[in-house]
Amino acid sequence: MSRKRFDDMNCGVAQALDQVGDWWTLLIVRDAFFGSTRFAQFEESLGIAKNILSDRLRKLVDHQVLSKERLDEPGNRFEYRLTEKGRDLWIVLTAMRLWSDKWVFGRDKAPLVVAEQDTGRALTALLAVGEDGKPVDPSKLEWRAGPGATSKS
Repeated sequence: MSRKRFDDMNCGVAQALDQVGDWWTLLIVRDAFFGSTRFAQFEESLGIAKNILSDRLRKLVDHQVLSKERLDEPGNRFEYRLTEKGRDLWIVLTAMRLWSDKWVFGRDKAPLVVAEQDTGRALTALLAVGEDGKPVDPSKLEWRAGPGATSKS
């Protein structure tokens, strides 16, 4: 059974899912944030089959979430690095982690705490702000067609 593609859906969420919505993909990106750069590091950390890992890494490189750089070592060795596009996924991973800390584990049972290096302050929430920099109340939002909208949006 093949996965549904969202190529023809003019929706930001659908298009993001097409690029990073596979259940292994964001875990690979997470591990890249943790410092993994080598195929073997991802494989060991995730316990993922080589063929699946190869496919997901290729897709992440194709979508420019990771870059693939040949190493100056004997053999055919590469390193995978987050691109700017990949680093921008930290907000997605953080939102998912915070949601899980609240709704899956419970607030006092989080398996990972993320804190600022300089201050030690834990990151406990994300705040959406409007163009003016002021916090936005999600209950007061309205959804409008944007400049790239089509009749299928």
